[in-house]
Amino acid sequence: MNIVILDGYTLNPGDLSWSKLSEVGEVTVYNRTPNNLIVERAVEAEIILTNKTPLSKEILAQLPKLKYIGVLATGYDVVNVEAAKEQNVVVTNIPAYGTHSVAQMVFALLLEHCQRVQRHSDAVRAGEWTNHQDWCFWNYPLIELAGKKFGIVGFGRIGYQTAQVASALGMSIIAYNRQQREVDLPNFQWADHLTDLLKEADIISLHCPLTPETEEIINRDNLAIMKDSAIIINTSRGRLINNQDLADALNNGVIAGAGLDVLDVEPPSASNPLLSAKNCMITPHISWATKEARGRLLDMAVDNVKAFVAGAARNIV
Repeated sequence: MNIVILDGYTLNPGDLSWSKLSEVGEVTVYNRTPNNLIVERAVEAEIILTNKTPLSKEILAQLPKLKYIGVLATGYDVVNVEAAKEQNVVVTNIPAYGTHSVAQMVFALLLEHCQRVQRHSDAVRAGEWTNHQDWCFWNYPLIELAGKKFGIVGFGRIGYQTAQVASALGMSIIAYNRQQREVDLPNFQWADHLTDLLKEADIISLHCPLTPETEEIINRDNLAIMKDSAIIINTSRGRLINNQDLADALNNGVIAGAGLDVLDVEPPSASNPLLSAKNCMITPHISWATKEARGRLLDMAVDNVKAFVAGAARNIV
């Protein structure tokens, strides 16, 4: 089969291999594909793999040979799924490949707030410890996590993995989710309302999908009910947060800090107010990008394609 990968670079900048796909058909890999070249590059494709290259209704209508779209991510809003269904094109995604990597990133962001490892290391290398009169020094307040209350909004696989790590660090857990279930963790409680979690938690970690109900749930009103010592971590979806409201809250001391691996527009514009907000750490959407997680994603993408070709498609969205 004719297989076209429209934007393979982010998943595989060269440290992985596409070779297993060659067992299925002829593979053409493009590192990136601008919108004006999508049809030209994919017009002969029976199978398309895409990460963030959009496949709109108008584009799909110009791809008559297309039978299958494999989204190289969990979220699949880059594809007009209804239009694909009308054309009898199967669309699949990759669930649960990055659970451990994303949870790890939550604590990378949180621990940087608590210990300021990079800033203290920079200070040492700049000679500040060498020239200090005491045997140790610190430039920022240091925070111990044991005994704090860790709030999790969205309690799927990643939320649960994050809770396990937080529990191992001695924190109690409060979680909010549309559906509650039995959870075998010490010092765990469900919040019946989001506002209960926001009022009680010392750390708030977002792990919910982007829906009309969750868009901008971190806004001026909800920020106002949080502790002034609260820290927000977002490794989920950027549009869960109102940029200006969070920036104002950080700059005015309404909350203490934020660690963001996602933004509403990526890459961000230079005018994004969070880029200059106080105590706001921003990383470039890398929580999913460990080599191990990307390897799992690629293997699952290949398995999805093979299952489709074999007539037993899986992970259909």
